[in-house]
Amino acid sequence: MVKITKEAALEYHENGRPGKIEVKPTKPFHTQTDLSLAYSPGVAFPCLEIQNNPDDAYKYTDKGNLVAVISNGTAVLGLGDIGALSGKPVMEGKGLLFKIYGGIDVFDIEVAEKDPEKFCEAVERIAPSFGGINLEDIKAPECFYIEERLKKNLDIPVMHDDQHGTAIISAAGLKNALEVAGKDISKVHIVVNGAGAAAISCTKLYVALGARKENIVMLDSKGVITSDRTNLTPQKALFATDRRDVHTLEEAIKGADVFVGLSKGNVLSQDMIRSMAANPIVFALANPVPEISYEDAMASRPDVLMSTGRSDYPNQINNVIGFPYIFRGALDVHARAINEEMKMAAVKAIADLAKQPVPDVVNEVYHVNELTFGPSYFIPKPVDPRLITEVSAAVAKAAIESGVARTTITDWDAYKDRLRQLLGQETKLTRNLHATAAMHPQRVVFAEGGHPTMMKAAVQAFQEGICQPILLGNPDRLSRLANRLKLDLTHIEIVDMRADKEQGRRATYAKHLAEKRARQGYTFEEAYDKMYERNYFGMSMVEQGDADAFITGLYTKYSNTIKVAKEVVGIQPEYNTFATMHILNTKKGTYFIADTLINRHPDQNVLYDIARLSSKAVKFFNVDPVIAMISYSNFGTDEVGSPQKVHAAVAQLQHDFPDMAVDGEMQVNFALNKELRDDKYPFNALKGKDVNTLIFPNMSSANGSYKLLQALDPDAEIIGPIQMGLNKPIHFTDFESSVRDIVNITAVAVIDAYVEKIKTKGL
Repeated sequence: MVKITKEAALEYHENGRPGKIEVKPTKPFHTQTDLSLAYSPGVAFPCLEIQNNPDDAYKYTDKGNLVAVISNGTAVLGLGDIGALSGKPVMEGKGLLFKIYGGIDVFDIEVAEKDPEKFCEAVERIAPSFGGINLEDIKAPECFYIEERLKKNLDIPVMHDDQHGTAIISAAGLKNALEVAGKDISKVHIVVNGAGAAAISCTKLYVALGARKENIVMLDSKGVITSDRTNLTPQKALFATDRRDVHTLEEAIKGADVFVGLSKGNVLSQDMIRSMAANPIVFALANPVPEISYEDAMASRPDVLMSTGRSDYPNQINNVIGFPYIFRGALDVHARAINEEMKMAAVKAIADLAKQPVPDVVNEVYHVNELTFGPSYFIPKPVDPRLITEVSAAVAKAAIESGVARTTITDWDAYKDRLRQLLGQETKLTRNLHATAAMHPQRVVFAEGGHPTMMKAAVQAFQEGICQPILLGNPDRLSRLANRLKLDLTHIEIVDMRADKEQGRRATYAKHLAEKRARQGYTFEEAYDKMYERNYFGMSMVEQGDADAFITGLYTKYSNTIKVAKEVVGIQPEYNTFATMHILNTKKGTYFIADTLINRHPDQNVLYDIARLSSKAVKFFNVDPVIAMISYSNFGTDEVGSPQKVHAAVAQLQHDFPDMAVDGEMQVNFALNKELRDDKYPFNALKGKDVNTLIFPNMSSANGSYKLLQALDPDAEIIGPIQMGLNKPIHFTDFESSVRDIVNITAVAVIDAYVEKIKTKGL
């Protein structure tokens, strides 16, 4: 798990614009006419329409995509009653998750009121603004009353996520874990340690799935909740047991099939797990310290099925798997409530998703993703891009069928397509890159280990489980820098390529390079001298198998790096050049742009290779390439200069690869507007297709285009440069790369290295 420091967290929240969310206009506002339509006098017309038909608020305002995240700060995370204002960073964070996972707008509202009646009155007064209300961090037992009253009095979805989010995800996990264990939910004995809002809601949902109350034992801080105890809340009384032979957790868990912990850390021992029935299911969900550690639970017996609330272990119970998509589905049918049918639909959709083949950014033929339904994978990963379509659609259908929807959906395929497009590909692609790399972490050499940005990126990549970093540099200097940056290098290898102890390795690398480049005039002595340079030494580590991938570029000029790469690792034999591309993730979709770095003035043959390399690279990211070859003219209207060489390259590509979706030359606006392109040039080979890959006629135009777009749209995610065509995973950054940029490139390099290993082994 990534170690989060106080300093890093405060810097994250303070830097740039304070906080994590903002409001942005969605309509034109540049002219006086725009402003008159947006406000007075034009705004009067939708106001009157809504007065005549209140449901028209969904038509003319953001109500149908707006959720209020509301809290009084009485039970904030593990911090307790810290007050409404102190809980605001959490509510903003929840708003961020709603937006990035579900495309849902959020206002976070902190209500300084602990009295449940007055709190409900405040929420009821503001409810008309919203399409849904997410209650958050409100302590029990008040949270039960608050939710029930608001659900009764309001005609929009209301959900206390601390209760139902955990319940829905854990119920989906339990459903699948029981299937893996070969057990019947109606017969299993369940121990629930904890009796707060989440525990009560979870247990209710387990009963709805088929668990029998008489087979459930619940414990609170005083021990087993028995029916003879006095002063029980109605919620606890619901699950009080008539058994008199159990009083402690140790007694209750003997022979049990399932343990669900929603309590505190380190209360469950290995001996307790050993006393459970065969194939025991252990959900240790206390955060950040579970009731028993994953390692201790797995070591206690080989047949345990384990789940925690942590991201660094299998089968994470994470509310983000549920709430963005539950609200998404509810909002899309203008639901009046989130009812039990909708919750159960979410449970089943999440459970079913874990049984489907797992998608990956890498093309299926590489078989990089090995997750399959079973003991180590019975809950979908939070980064699974199918959650928004499967869960949201299931919830929307349940809302329609149960009669709480104001509107209906008839074309479910079109609805799912809209959901896929809602967020663009940005967050899904980046998250999947990281998740895929973390499945097969590789040894990655970071050339400029002494650069603060590079060191931070290496440490972050290690903390995220993406790679095992190797830093090139002087150990003492790197240690001083790490101390200054408050970075832990304990588990990170440092290689001082200039140290005396590296003489043997330098000699080996030099011998190999001299032999490889003998016909280019290299001598051993010259090659040996080169091995004092970080790029020669680091790339040689990869070439000789002492590392799997190499990251460079913060200090070194590209021209020198390109020269070294050609000398040390070489170009793949089926190509005459190598190239780079940048990925632009925008709200309109994902675009691949080449060549942004390597080939300054490509001729027809180089453009031909760049297009082939780009096609292969786009498929690497599990996307079908649709390639437009760009110029300043369209389809032969200019027969000299760059249009001519682009035109010739396209003709050669179409002849040699008739199944490749490629055409040009064409202007950028025709490439990106298929209606314009198909109407003006109906003969084009991309008819009806959305272009996702742009090949520019020279490096200046490619590089300038992606940087212009980056500058104009700060929300666009840029990943790159991504190397295409070298024999080994050698990847580049540049001097303005951020820590995040380098970590993204590292993830690409790791996947590249793993794929290379698979191909080498013939798998």
